[in-house]
Amino acid sequence: MSELTLFLIRMAYLAILWIFVLSAISVIRSDMFGARVPENARRDATPKGRKQKQPSKRRGSPTQVVVTAGGNEGATAALAEAPILIGRGTDAAIRLDDDYVSTRHARIAAAGDQWFVEDLGSTNGTYIGTVRITQPTTITLGTQVRIGKTILELRK
Repeated sequence: MSELTLFLIRMAYLAILWIFVLSAISVIRSDMFGARVPENARRDATPKGRKQKQPSKRRGSPTQVVVTAGGNEGATAALAEAPILIGRGTDAAIRLDDDYVSTRHARIAAAGDQWFVEDLGSTNGTYIGTVRITQPTTITLGTQVRIGKTILELRK
């Protein structure tokens, strides 16, 4: 092989190595400081003077999310403040101290009389029972939602 070919192979290898290092730094930065939220998502989505529609208060409907197992066992969040963000970030309604939880890991929200859990693109996933969810999924009273080593449930 000529010297020019070896030089080009070395430069290509070096470029690929730097791309890998920079992408690893990007992942670590977003995990430590949270993902960037677009400007239009930061604004309040509801028009002024209008309140968001709250889920109806039916008898037997859940009123809170409770951490039933894990490092933060006993932590709760009222469903009246929905949507509820779950993660390691400071803006999370249920803040979990778990190495397997992302900064903005999952969200619990209402649509009518039903409650949904949605994974927010986490690395380790959100599970209902042993099934990993990939889209918003309906949950009911007592349904176990596993995030990392933590288990959450809807309760009255």
